[in-house]
Amino acid sequence: MKMQAMLKMVLLGAVLVAATQALASHVQSLRGDTDLTDEATAPEVQYYNKDGQPIDRNYVQQPPLIPHKIDGYRITIKHNKCLSCHSWKNYKSKNATKISQTHFESRDGFVLANVSARRYFCTQCHVPQTNAKPLVENEFKPVEVLRH
Repeated sequence: MKMQAMLKMVLLGAVLVAATQALASHVQSLRGDTDLTDEATAPEVQYYNKDGQPIDRNYVQQPPLIPHKIDGYRITIKHNKCLSCHSWKNYKSKNATKISQTHFESRDGFVLANVSARRYFCTQCHVPQTNAKPLVENEFKPVEVLRH
């Protein structure tokens, strides 16, 4: 009985290995033929939008895009450059958008006195708007309800 179970497991393992290898041969990376160890150059960005009106969102609950350059902004466990303008304490004097109240909630919905650890690293969700070309073609259309 044990021998049959062992034989079935070995056979299943062999099938899984063969299937994985077959699938891997058809997968193509967005990096193209560039090896992971090679230096890949990002497309050159001509400009970032200057500070201005918030950029329209394309879908419900999309994090707002950053309408300015963020080169050199450091976000570490001890310091977050974004908060120097966007915190509730500073946003008025800096004429900046205030951080959403949702950034002060724990994952369980408890209201916190400071920005939640899961919302502290801004660039996990928020990215600067640029004129960069899309990496892949798409035909995405924004949700109609968001149109003005």
